[in-house]
Amino acid sequence: MQSEIVDTPAGDARIAWHLPKKGTATRLVLAVSHGAGGGIEARDLQALAAALPPLGVSVALVEQPWRVAGKKLAPAPKTLDTGWRALWPALAKRGLPVVAGGRSAGARVACRTAHELGAHAVLALSFPLHPPGRPEKSRADELLGTGVPTLVVQGGNDPFGKPAEFPAASRALDGGYELLEVPYADHSFTVPKRATITQDEALTVLTDGVGKWIRSQSAR
Repeated sequence: MQSEIVDTPAGDARIAWHLPKKGTATRLVLAVSHGAGGGIEARDLQALAAALPPLGVSVALVEQPWRVAGKKLAPAPKTLDTGWRALWPALAKRGLPVVAGGRSAGARVACRTAHELGAHAVLALSFPLHPPGRPEKSRADELLGTGVPTLVVQGGNDPFGKPAEFPAASRALDGGYELLEVPYADHSFTVPKRATITQDEALTVLTDGVGKWIRSQSAR
């Protein structure tokens, strides 16, 4: 793992690079940021950082400036977008296609900025379709407006939006979006003990599904 500090108007951000081994052809970069309630230690981000480099994917785990500064509360979405935009040149400097990604609030950032930044595609982990218990406060417009191929990975029991609540995939936009369900999982991809799959199996559903999708994106 290689760590890189990037200066942004919102403060210093940090990129933790997880690279393919020497001799492995690198296909693209997957840049993923954390949510508003945690950091890059999230189990889904760590699982992807371990699973994807052997497939030729450089994984950049991005810590937003507020986390680097040790703050507990995320700033307004506009500030999150500002930090992400300023990071983009560091993510794209290797000359490879960059898939913009994130979990929860980070997924919203990736969706909102994908088109303007020239992202190759978007990976949205635990996209917060609406606040818990408030389905009328939909954020579907952010998801449907990426303008690039998008994969949503959603827990089957996510209070921020269960898979059945998502709008039908729109093919009117360039690429549309696909949805991968992780059975029984909540917003953090935690599965209850009563589930018919284990926690490790749930993460395998996630990493295998993302890996398959990433390979399809590297081929286009």
